[in-house]
Amino acid sequence: MGSYAETARMFKLRRSLNQLDFFHRQKEHDVLKAREKLKVCCQNIADIENQRDKVEEEIKQQKNADNSAMVFCMQAQHKRLCQELLREEELMAHINTTLNQQEQELYRVEVELGKVSLLRQEVVKKEGVFQALKTQRATAQLHRKNNATHNQQCKIKHLKDKVAINKRGNIQSQSTIQEAQECHKTAAKYLKETIKRMRQQEAEKEQQSREIMQKRIQAVKSLKTSIAATQENIRVQQSKAKANSQKKEQEERRLRESLQAQGINSIKSAYQQKQLEEFQLKKQEYEERQKSKRVEIVAKILGEEQFARRNKKRLALLSHPIPMNKALQYLDPKPPPAKSSQAKEERATRKDLSDSSSSSSDDASTEDLQESLYQQGEQWIDEDLVAPEFGGLWDETYKKGLNVETVDKLQEKEAKQEVPQKPAEKLTMPAKNIVCRKEMKGPPFISKPEVIHFKDFEVGKTYKRKVILTNVSYTTNYCKLLGVSTQLMDFLSISFKPPGSLSAGMSCDVQAVFQPTINKDLEGEVQFISATGPFSVLIRCTIKKCDLEVDSHLIDFGTHVVDQTVSRTITLTNRGALGTMFSLDISTCPENSQGQMPSQSSTSMQQETSNQDMSFHTSPNQKSSSLRSIQDVGSNQEDQELSMDSQQKESATLEASSPRPESAISAGGNEVDVFLEQTEALIDQICSDTSNFTFGEERGEIGPFDSIKLEIMFTPTIPGVAKLDFHIKFSDSTCKPIPIKVRGLAIDVPLWVVQPSIDLKICMFDHLYQDSIIVQSRANTALRLTFVVCPEMQNHIKILPKTGFIKAKSSFHAQLKFLPSCMLSEDAKRFFDRDTGVLEVPMTVQVADQMRPVPFTVHAVVTSSDLQFDCNEVDFGYCSIYQSVKTSVRLTNLSLLPQDFGFIGLPEFIEVQPNDGFGTLLPLEFLEIDLIFSPKKAKDYLFRLNCKSGINRDFPLSCRGVGIHPPVQLSHSLIQFGATGVGGHAITVFYLIHSLTCRNQSSHAVTRVGREAEAPEGARLFSFTDPEDSGITIRPSAGRLLPGERCLVQVMFRPRLSEQEIREEAARLLHHTQFVRQEELERSGVELRQDTEHRTKTEMQGEPSKRKKVPPPQPQERQALNPNNQEGAASLGNEKLLTFTNPADIQPGSEAYEEGRASLLYSFTQRYSRYTIPCFVSDEDPPPEDRQAKPSWSPLNTLYLELHCPAVQPPLVVTSGNGQTTINFNQVAVGDKVVKNVTVQNISREFLDLSSSVLDLRGPFSLLNALRCIGPGERHMLLLAFTPTLSKKHCETLDVHSPNMTVELTLCGEGVDPAITCSPPGDLLDFGYVLERESASQVLQLQNGSSVRVRFRVSLASLCRPEKGADCLPLANISYPDTQIHPAVGTQNHSGLSVFSVTPMEGFIASKGSQAITITFQPDHQSVNYYDRFTVELMKKNIVCVMDLRGAACSRTMFLCGGDPLAVSTEALPPVLLPSDPELTKSETLEKPSMPVLLTLRAVYSKGAMRPAVRQLEVGCIHTMRPIKKNGEFHWDGLAALQQRGFTVEPSRGLVEAGQRCSITVTWTPPSGYKLNEVVQMCVPLTLNGDEPEIYRVTLLATVSIPVN
Repeated sequence: MGSYAETARMFKLRRSLNQLDFFHRQKEHDVLKAREKLKVCCQNIADIENQRDKVEEEIKQQKNADNSAMVFCMQAQHKRLCQELLREEELMAHINTTLNQQEQELYRVEVELGKVSLLRQEVVKKEGVFQALKTQRATAQLHRKNNATHNQQCKIKHLKDKVAINKRGNIQSQSTIQEAQECHKTAAKYLKETIKRMRQQEAEKEQQSREIMQKRIQAVKSLKTSIAATQENIRVQQSKAKANSQKKEQEERRLRESLQAQGINSIKSAYQQKQLEEFQLKKQEYEERQKSKRVEIVAKILGEEQFARRNKKRLALLSHPIPMNKALQYLDPKPPPAKSSQAKEERATRKDLSDSSSSSSDDASTEDLQESLYQQGEQWIDEDLVAPEFGGLWDETYKKGLNVETVDKLQEKEAKQEVPQKPAEKLTMPAKNIVCRKEMKGPPFISKPEVIHFKDFEVGKTYKRKVILTNVSYTTNYCKLLGVSTQLMDFLSISFKPPGSLSAGMSCDVQAVFQPTINKDLEGEVQFISATGPFSVLIRCTIKKCDLEVDSHLIDFGTHVVDQTVSRTITLTNRGALGTMFSLDISTCPENSQGQMPSQSSTSMQQETSNQDMSFHTSPNQKSSSLRSIQDVGSNQEDQELSMDSQQKESATLEASSPRPESAISAGGNEVDVFLEQTEALIDQICSDTSNFTFGEERGEIGPFDSIKLEIMFTPTIPGVAKLDFHIKFSDSTCKPIPIKVRGLAIDVPLWVVQPSIDLKICMFDHLYQDSIIVQSRANTALRLTFVVCPEMQNHIKILPKTGFIKAKSSFHAQLKFLPSCMLSEDAKRFFDRDTGVLEVPMTVQVADQMRPVPFTVHAVVTSSDLQFDCNEVDFGYCSIYQSVKTSVRLTNLSLLPQDFGFIGLPEFIEVQPNDGFGTLLPLEFLEIDLIFSPKKAKDYLFRLNCKSGINRDFPLSCRGVGIHPPVQLSHSLIQFGATGVGGHAITVFYLIHSLTCRNQSSHAVTRVGREAEAPEGARLFSFTDPEDSGITIRPSAGRLLPGERCLVQVMFRPRLSEQEIREEAARLLHHTQFVRQEELERSGVELRQDTEHRTKTEMQGEPSKRKKVPPPQPQERQALNPNNQEGAASLGNEKLLTFTNPADIQPGSEAYEEGRASLLYSFTQRYSRYTIPCFVSDEDPPPEDRQAKPSWSPLNTLYLELHCPAVQPPLVVTSGNGQTTINFNQVAVGDKVVKNVTVQNISREFLDLSSSVLDLRGPFSLLNALRCIGPGERHMLLLAFTPTLSKKHCETLDVHSPNMTVELTLCGEGVDPAITCSPPGDLLDFGYVLERESASQVLQLQNGSSVRVRFRVSLASLCRPEKGADCLPLANISYPDTQIHPAVGTQNHSGLSVFSVTPMEGFIASKGSQAITITFQPDHQSVNYYDRFTVELMKKNIVCVMDLRGAACSRTMFLCGGDPLAVSTEALPPVLLPSDPELTKSETLEKPSMPVLLTLRAVYSKGAMRPAVRQLEVGCIHTMRPIKKNGEFHWDGLAALQQRGFTVEPSRGLVEAGQRCSITVTWTPPSGYKLNEVVQMCVPLTLNGDEPEIYRVTLLATVSIPVN
């Protein structure tokens, strides 16, 4: 953190210093500018004074000449000059004042610069350190990259090994599959028997279930009876309780009256009595609590006693001696073996009991220590008593592999180890180091130093090292020595006195004495034991060695002249503690190289061969990786062979990188090696010449930690290339020879140019560049030389002096002047490349009396100094005086050198950015320059911007623009929203103002565009355009503004996630899920193969008599091992093919889509967006005659609104419904209620206090629960209800507010009126006649024509509660004379059950569906007055169907219907016989009662004619399933007497089929002698023969009626 703070401080200081330097330069520029203005002002004053003096002299002359007119003119001119002089003097005073102020500011800035001079030096130093650190980090990153490459190669090798293992596994799995198939056949046989047995068991279970069902039915019936009895008992108890309460009230009343009669306050006494009762109750509760606490105390005491007994058992366990092997096993850092689940449960129970019993008395640390000791003792008991059932195969293999000698050696080592192991038997086992419920991890003691290193030891000497052990555990600890490693026991002794208990942070000393007797590297450790566990200190002993290296393996002398001696040195360094002799072997083919090269080549060939073998069995990717490894080997060999030329290097690279067949490589490998060795030897013999190189010292001795410089001198005698390869050999056999390569080039020229290639770097046109030419002479005499410049370059290059003399063995200096002009590309076409700007001019130095000149070359890159704009003129167009227009131009640096630039002399209405128009352009770099035009007035602007470069060149840029005064303006042209969470919204407002008024209300007209025309008056139309996919909403987006009016505009920002981002994230999550699933399949496949191999190996290695039967593989294993199974094959394979999901295939609303959206929300950081929204304003209002006419829109009136919209992660998100904020209740029936829940979650790190907006109190939506404060990560559920009362669509918004965000929930739903129809239609449902105790059913269909599900309820009038209405009262024994009026409820069954029953009584009718309602008529006695009323109701008791139910019951199959209703029901009257019947006797009447029927006939007498009366009766036969007679007969008796009275009956007898009816017509024609108003009465018996004969007495009453005209 410190380094980061220092780096940040360095950057801040550098930025501050740069700002201070820029401020200083700006002040200097201001001072210079003010001085120039002062100088110009002084010059103007001097000129004006001279003119004034001249005018005064002229006035004098004209006065002398008496030229009055001229005198007046001169005086006027003199006055004007005086005024100008006065103005200039005032200006000079103002400039002086400004100059003084600016100079003072400049001095202040210079003082500040002086103060920070030391700070500047510090920043420069820190910047250097930062650059070095940056370079170091780059080096470290490169090192990590190399390590990663190495790891990748290792991984490839591991994959190849894995493929080979998989092949072997496949072979083994095939054998396992065959065995599994055989086992499967055997299992199939037993499976059939098992299935048969299971079916028998199922049949038995089914029979048992039937019996149980019958028992349950009987139990239900008995339960109903008991429920009825219970209800009766409850009613009795309630009545008793009511009577007791009344009695108690009466007693209290009497007591109160008696107390009042005695003069005692009854209220006070009642209160005291009540307090006394409460006190008694509290006392009882207190006694009960005391009893429970006593029980708890006794339980705790018992628990403590039990814990004390367990402690005694633990101490007894710890007192026994611990076996040494168990103690060493404890010291082993590996985790202890797993215990059985029962032992763990017992220990957990004991720990819980001990914690509960000793919570008030014992300390937590003591409990943990005791528990750990108990666990260790228990562990030792388990290890002593519990042994594995079968020994491991590794134990047998290990024992078989040990021979007699190995066993003897192990016994000797164990005998040596017995001495240090004896103290360990007395150690108590360590406990966990837990303090404040924190367990320490790591060793309890640390050593300083961490490793005891005896470096560069000598045999026979004694070395001592002191080690400090520090207690780093959390509690007091001790330390005891166990011993040292076996390999160090003979050489190392430890001096250690146990210090006893050490507090945390205390230390003790340990001394190690090392007496080596063998010259060999040794490693080991010193083992200690502490209360919290074992630890050890590493020991490392190293002998003296040689570590030799040179600083360079290649010495390049470069190019030198013949007979010139040049020396170079290499440093030989010995970093080891052992000295050695060295010698330089200058033979061309050293023995060491001859012995090493073939092995290296053979090794590389073997690597290539193995790589090619593996490539035949691997994938193409692995092949390419193996080829790359071969190429790397080839490239390394090429780097070592520096003597080969370019063609040989290319051929070697191609040979090493091209894949060759295995046979060719194996057969021709040796021949290629021999050929390469011969070629190298031949090249070395040609190029090497030992006479050119000499050594300062060829043999010598280098001591330990010493370095020697070896000097090599190069004295060429023959021009050409000189080479020498030699080795540095050493007397120490462990040191390898170091190869050294020496190269040099010799030339033979008497004169030479010290710099044969003069590089002038990058030059600009029309600028002068100079350099020095140094000519060196090796001649013994003076020579005359001349510099020759080619004719093409004589106008651009000059050398002074052109001719001169150089002395013997001396040098000559000449001056080179280079002044390139723009004609260079035409003058020197063959030397200058116009495209790249590279100039390469070959030049010579001509020496007298010598044919061969001395060449040298002048190099330069010539570039221009131009700065270029991408356009010649900038047109800003029309711009409002309330806004600004920004135009970007591109400024390009055409030079190859960086150039400074700056815009100077800018007018006040122009702003140049960035950096106020100043900056630096790198070579060929371009920069976007923003020109901001902000007109102050409505006029035309024509101006020029001047860009000045660092070499004082001017580059003008012409600009133009027009300022306009729009009729409408914005109150704010820039709106910056606050940080808004995704899914939330932010709202702000601004005003749109119409500034123009009518002509009669304004004093002047406002200029519209420049100076052209006045703005038209009247109303204006405006329109905003919302950007797409931005979350920006402007309301109102369009409107009309009157002059002087302003409009409030609301802008809403709703940040949302784009569809493409969500789909890409969803595809990424799907791919990640597939990858994880693939890894799991691969891991399970590997584990399955290992398990199979282990079982196979166990079976093959076990004895035949003790082999256990291998269990058949599980179904999952068989599926994985099946080669035809694609999933199993995929799991066994090394490479898997992942299916990549196309983001375009993910549909919105799907599960993957919502998971991607949630992932983006939880990982969202921030997003910043800018939008520019145009507001179009019309030129004028549409005419009043045609308001629908399209107005004219002008771009000159367009306004622009800039929005800055930052979006952040939302603190509150909706997690239910896939994150949807629109809760759609869909269509709901009017009056019904639907409840939905919405869950919100706090994903921020702060607590959020939630609140909500108020919903419409009369609306259909309501929030059923309250909001609360939720913490980070918590969720809260909102219950929303929709209860429509009207048939229409409803929509409302609920805002859930949090401190930093508002979540807007849109509630929508539609109320629908249910459309229920009943079929068949009608108000009456007649069941006809039914035999008593039989039933008849009819079905009604309720059709739902609406688009919502409707709930219904069916009610019968006979089952409803009695109310103040006659419809619900039973009127079974009352009938009405009017046949059209019937009671709502008629006769009821004697059993108490309802006559009519409906199924179902309530339910739901699906949308566009129907519901069948079955009505059953089931009477239990004979009656024709069965009535009931059937009603269908919806929600809120909306009645959709009312129907009367009617039925009749008979005891016989034949019935008679029709006739007039009787005034009194026959069910309430005894059977009566009319005395007017002469044919029936008393015996017949007493035998069987007859049913009375009344039939009234009315004849009509009109206009002298008599119209007979006609009535009908119906005889029916009921269809029944009883085994009785199905058909019926009927016949009339006494028809002769009827005919005498004028009655005619047809038919008189007949047969009626079951379920049919037969009509009987009775006609009455008044007989002769009939008198008007006379009533004719006859009683005739009608016999019905069905299952039993039945007689009806039909009474016929006939009369004549005369209609009234």
